[in-house]
Amino acid sequence: MRKAFVTGLLTTALFTASLVMPAPAVASDWPMVGGDFWEITGVHVKDGGEFAYAKFLASEWKASQEFAKSKGWIKGYSVFANAYPRKGEPELYLVVILDRLATGPESEKRNDEFVAWKKKTTAQLEKESGDRLEIREIQSGLLLQEMKFK
Repeated sequence: MRKAFVTGLLTTALFTASLVMPAPAVASDWPMVGGDFWEITGVHVKDGGEFAYAKFLASEWKASQEFAKSKGWIKGYSVFANAYPRKGEPELYLVVILDRLATGPESEKRNDEFVAWKKKTTAQLEKESGDRLEIREIQSGLLLQEMKFK
């Protein structure tokens, strides 16, 4: 009895979902298509850490992004300053643009290639990131997808 009830409930749920979900003909009428992904990291730079963090961004962070770009993993990157940050808002936004997200084994392969390129262990890279806590704090992270008009 319980199995029949659960099966009936699942059948009803699937039928209801099919009524709500657009049919393939309707989907092709959708006026937009997904574009690039924008990974945005909001950074608060601590007092006195501005110069040191700017030097890090201009050297190590930029080199890492250029490596990723040379491998075709990203399309571009930028740093944006928040000219009028309100209390609690990041002063900087680090933006990386990707055409798609890496998943599973591809992501692991990229990580291995990056670590080999840096000539450091994952533990060393994690420690360096932790050391930057002295000068900055990550406040936010977003993953946005650009929606393009057809």
